[in-house]
Amino acid sequence: MNYNIIAFSGSLRKESYTTKLVKAFQQFAPQQMTVNYVEIGHLPFINQDLEANLPAAVLDLHETIAKADGVIFATPEYNRSYSPVLKNAIDWGSRPEGENKWKRKPVAIVGCTPYNLGAFGAQNHLRQSMMYLDMVPLQQPEFYLGKAAEKFDAAGKLTDETSIKKIIELWEAFAPLIAMHAEKK
Repeated sequence: MNYNIIAFSGSLRKESYTTKLVKAFQQFAPQQMTVNYVEIGHLPFINQDLEANLPAAVLDLHETIAKADGVIFATPEYNRSYSPVLKNAIDWGSRPEGENKWKRKPVAIVGCTPYNLGAFGAQNHLRQSMMYLDMVPLQQPEFYLGKAAEKFDAAGKLTDETSIKKIIELWEAFAPLIAMHAEKK
């Protein structure tokens, strides 16, 4: 069986390490996992006034989430929290009220930063939101990529063998969680 995984980068920067990390998760995904990167920079800011007639970008996001068997949220860290652009996409996926598209979706939370902690604070904060949204977060292993600037080559490819090994370990734990929840659909 093939599983549809959607992956979000919390950074819009052209040379974003976070987006490069998402691409590394795509590259090292198990054969039965198709990882689709979801662009979120075009979403309007969350605004309840738009809920009566949802914008096309939001409807597309809802459809993408509905078709997904699992989710990867990759976040940078801003002031010990996850990025506003990622929060915006997450919020749109839970709206309008009572129509939470994220409910019961398995989710892996990963992050990176050019600094030491690998977006620890952002990931921890993001986990709190996933619990509220009734998602099924992968608990272990956790994935923190510190000093990201040193781990990618000029073409944006992850070259750090330890990080590649950690990505594979995460997939080894995440794939069975996805499969288990897909069977319950």
